[in-house]
Amino acid sequence: METFVLAGGCFWCLDAVYRDLKGVQDVVSGYTGGAIPNPSYELVCTGTTNHAEAVAVTFDPDVIPREVILDVFFTLHDPRQLNRQGNDVGTQYRSAMFYADDAQKELFEQAAQRAGEWWDGTIVTSIEPLGDFYRAEEYHQDFFAKNPNQGYCLAVAVPKVNKVRKGYAEYIKAA
Repeated sequence: METFVLAGGCFWCLDAVYRDLKGVQDVVSGYTGGAIPNPSYELVCTGTTNHAEAVAVTFDPDVIPREVILDVFFTLHDPRQLNRQGNDVGTQYRSAMFYADDAQKELFEQAAQRAGEWWDGTIVTSIEPLGDFYRAEEYHQDFFAKNPNQGYCLAVAVPKVNKVRKGYAEYIKAA
């Protein structure tokens, strides 16, 4: 098993998409990239902690290639938006990849280069060393599945889930 820590806007969307993929064993929503230990959602939302809303995606690379996990990341959010995704604005919504070692850093750099070929404009995704990762509050875990009719999920998460399901159909778990 391997784990990538990725941030691309609200963690609810990333969580929803990655849980759909074959080979993904676990997705944990949390906070990383800041200096304050054990931040709360309310504190992170102030934009003063430098933490990003992120997911730790644990997957089996023998079932789903590392490159697919990373290409999905660049498919499900807009990596050209600095410190925001749509109406979610602030450093907590930045596009970022947090590497655990040099091998991950290299994979992340290669994925960002590939993404630059698909997107017009400059990719602003930061590639940062992984520091402490703090698990978000329980109500954030698997939020989309628990709240499928919530307004944000319907307006923002569903289109992202559908886009990935269409583009990566061979990796979607059977219903």
